[in-house]
Amino acid sequence: MELPPLDLVRTRGRTSVAARIRRLQSKAWHIGQCAVAAALAWFVAADVLGHHVPFFAPVAAVVALGTSYGQRLRRVAEIAVGVALGVFIGDMFVLAVGSGGWQIGLVVGFAMIAAMLLDGGQLIVTQSAVQAIIVVALASQTGTGQPIDRWIDALVGGGFALLAAAVVPGAPLRRPGEQAAVVVRKIAALLRAAADVMVHGEVEPAMALLADARTTDRLVRELRAFADEAVAITVSPLQHHHRDRMKQMVVLAEPVDKALRTTRVLVRRTAVAAYHRAPVPPQYAEVCRELADAADLVAQALAGGGESTAAREALLQVGHRTAALGRSHALSVEVVLAMLRGLTADLLELTGMSPLEATDALPLPSRVWLDTEDRPEPG
Repeated sequence: MELPPLDLVRTRGRTSVAARIRRLQSKAWHIGQCAVAAALAWFVAADVLGHHVPFFAPVAAVVALGTSYGQRLRRVAEIAVGVALGVFIGDMFVLAVGSGGWQIGLVVGFAMIAAMLLDGGQLIVTQSAVQAIIVVALASQTGTGQPIDRWIDALVGGGFALLAAAVVPGAPLRRPGEQAAVVVRKIAALLRAAADVMVHGEVEPAMALLADARTTDRLVRELRAFADEAVAITVSPLQHHHRDRMKQMVVLAEPVDKALRTTRVLVRRTAVAAYHRAPVPPQYAEVCRELADAADLVAQALAGGGESTAAREALLQVGHRTAALGRSHALSVEVVLAMLRGLTADLLELTGMSPLEATDALPLPSRVWLDTEDRPEPG
């Protein structure tokens, strides 16, 4: 029940390229911040303070900013302190004992001990050692300014990094909702494709759909990453008022993940039914499409941050429809019904209902059987 290896490679390759483009788009603002902070740090150190080749100013800015918003202000502050501490210790060692192999070993140990005595985190300790190495190994031989100048350059770069970290756009705050909507729209698309498989019972489309469903883990990983970044951004005094809403988005990541997992099980059992030639009742396909329409309403509410009343009502109607469906003794068909009901409850959580409320909102399934003989299927 697998696609040919070449088809799998092509599918994953296209997915990888698309993911890379999305990642680049999501980091465009941050890349620009790093570039601007580096340029400004160099300008201030070179043209305002008059330092000769202020190497450590742009380096400190870029190293401190990094490429992630996660825990950003704290991380930027830690790295900036680590860079400045390492440069200072390195300069003192160069003045006192010169440079060389044993001096590098000594300065690394001293810089890490000093950082730890300052109760520094891992970032401070690591950056102190790295910057001290750079100073001892390179700075004293390349003439990148006087010792005190290098330390001031590091402080200038760290200062611009902190300033840039506090200034963030609104886009990262919208991304968790937008990415949650992407996941739910994918769920809707998988449901519609699964409904087609239920109707036609063709094996090849079923296997292709199953392969597609198995590539969706990355969507939830991106959602969790965006949610963590958004929460970190709200540490900024300019975005602190968004903190409660971002915490809610982090909580929503769990039911989104759960809904996607349920969808994958539904797709798999649909594919198994097609593989074993077990016909799925046409009413199941109809309800599957109705659930896809309701999922689109959920996605619309998540993306826009608006009310989810219409989505909830649509899901409750689907829940009542699943309760009225006839049952089947075929294992895959019975599991398809269970997954339709489970997915309905999962999506109801995305409208603000608790797990227990969502489950209780669904009437008990019918006890009417569509077939009269117990014919359990393999798989």
